[in-house]
Amino acid sequence: MFAVVLLFGLFAMTARNALDPDLWWHLRTGQWIVETGHVPHSDPFSFTRAGHAWISHEWLSEVVFYQLWKHGGAAALILFSAIITTAGFILLYLRCPGKRHWAAAATALGALASAPSWGVRPQMFTFTLASLLLWLLESGEYHPKLLLWIPPLFLLWLNLHAGFALGPALLLAYAVGLLLETAVGNTPWPEARPILLRVLLLLVACLALVPLNPSGAQLYRYPFDTLRSSGMRSFIAEWFSPDFHQSLYRPFLLVWLLLLTALAISRSRPKGRVIVPLLLTAFAALDAVRHIPIFILVAIPVIAAALPVNAASLAAAQRLPRSPRFRLLFNTVILVPIALFALVNWVILARNQETREAELFPKKAVSFLRAGNYPQRIFVYYDWGGYAIWKLYPEYRVFVDGRADLYGDDLLDQFKTAVRLQTGWRDVLDRWQVETVLVPTSSALAQALLLDPNWHAAFSDSKAIILLRAHPAVRIAENLNTSLAGEAKE
Repeated sequence: MFAVVLLFGLFAMTARNALDPDLWWHLRTGQWIVETGHVPHSDPFSFTRAGHAWISHEWLSEVVFYQLWKHGGAAALILFSAIITTAGFILLYLRCPGKRHWAAAATALGALASAPSWGVRPQMFTFTLASLLLWLLESGEYHPKLLLWIPPLFLLWLNLHAGFALGPALLLAYAVGLLLETAVGNTPWPEARPILLRVLLLLVACLALVPLNPSGAQLYRYPFDTLRSSGMRSFIAEWFSPDFHQSLYRPFLLVWLLLLTALAISRSRPKGRVIVPLLLTAFAALDAVRHIPIFILVAIPVIAAALPVNAASLAAAQRLPRSPRFRLLFNTVILVPIALFALVNWVILARNQETREAELFPKKAVSFLRAGNYPQRIFVYYDWGGYAIWKLYPEYRVFVDGRADLYGDDLLDQFKTAVRLQTGWRDVLDRWQVETVLVPTSSALAQALLLDPNWHAAFSDSKAIILLRAHPAVRIAENLNTSLAGEAKE
């Protein structure tokens, strides 16, 4: 009963509109792969990185998303993402020790804590596959044959999302934890040795499988390049540390408080194979919001193990009538409303998709560009870059979009310089021969260009403004000459 109630409850909680800023370029890439029959190795969507090498590490997710969109629209994406995310939490629920009602409560808290990361995005594959990996690892201690599923799972994972690097990291942390257990005498070496050997063999097998993707061995370095990118970590919100002053991170703070309490009062201390992954994911979650769901997968079972069993409530439950007719009635009263709520929530989200899309993205401005013949190099607001790719490619090319790994720190810094009116912002637009700008109406760049006689507004509403350069070739040449002359004097 707890499992089924949790299932429908999580399904209702995890359903989200298809509004992630990166979803749109994922859809366009999936379409590109389906129509051309191969995975892109260079960028086809921007004018700043056209032809440059691009590691399309989420190619399989993009194909899945595009096929869902093609045959079922946004409703199919919403439903599919909710199912994937819910599956990850159900696996977490199964890993929680103790009574089922406490396991369900702890899992629901974990779902609330990780809610900021939910959405229609390839990252949800990493969440669910990491949850499955942990379940296989723990179950494999008693049923070693289950561990044979990990290599094929990992092969699928590394073609779905670059978060596959979490798999070897968790395996290594698990192995280090086992060694720690033997070092302090908690686990005898003869007992730990076969488990350790199996985990290390799995680690080697997974690392050997990494080149089996369209980008080959380049995927070895990709996760490290991403983690070292200062531009991504200073510009993209999900790479920021959680701000506990914001209400959406309060459940995460509560998880931390319960975890510390559980570690302090629990009679049986967690084993090293739990502590080391817990420390690894705890640091990652405090470092970046996007890692909170992975920390939840490790922390919630520790909290559930420390929750007390209320003997009085169990005795009361045992005195409840157990007739089949009563159980059927009870189950119906509980399950039907929550199942209906989950279904109605999904229907409402699907019907509101276009409205929500128009609230977050420049839908009318994009329609204006599609209806006319305007300069093709567009300087688009960062969060709208993917939307522009989905709606305007191949007629138009963007300056940057959500593929921060492709553009690199230098180009992201140039974008920030222009959009924030920092020193040299005009030079950025001139150097890249930008002739069309699509940014929020209230942005500093929009207000500056409205005061510039070299630019004029072609479209404007409360959401976005389109600015065009007057006599582009002449103005760009004049500005560049002025800039070069200034540099020569210096």
